[in-house]
Amino acid sequence: MSSSPALGALADLSVVTTTVADEADATRLAQLAVQQHLAACAQVEAITSHYVWDGALHADREWRVLAKTISARVPALLEQWQEAHPYSLPQLVVQPVQASPAYAAWVHEAVAPSAPVLRC
Repeated sequence: MSSSPALGALADLSVVTTTVADEADATRLAQLAVQQHLAACAQVEAITSHYVWDGALHADREWRVLAKTISARVPALLEQWQEAHPYSLPQLVVQPVQASPAYAAWVHEAVAPSAPVLRC
């Protein structure tokens, strides 16, 4: 038998994802989200995207940014990324996820409006 918690014991969070063409933009968006307490954590990773744009097939290296947050902060995070994003049509995807209660508590604490705004 597994000792993992029952599904009902997990807490709801959201992961917001976007992609950009270079690492500098990915880092900038990740840091904006964390500094302004719109996300507790943001991860940046290199990927290859395959897509059709203007009738042509593309395969480009991109950088994916995944931000962990609570549902109440999602609208503000989407607005921030929309305004700061270098693409005219950015991918902004929100996925509800479930996390352990301890991790979810940390996320809630990190995105609390009373937490100090950090500067890099």
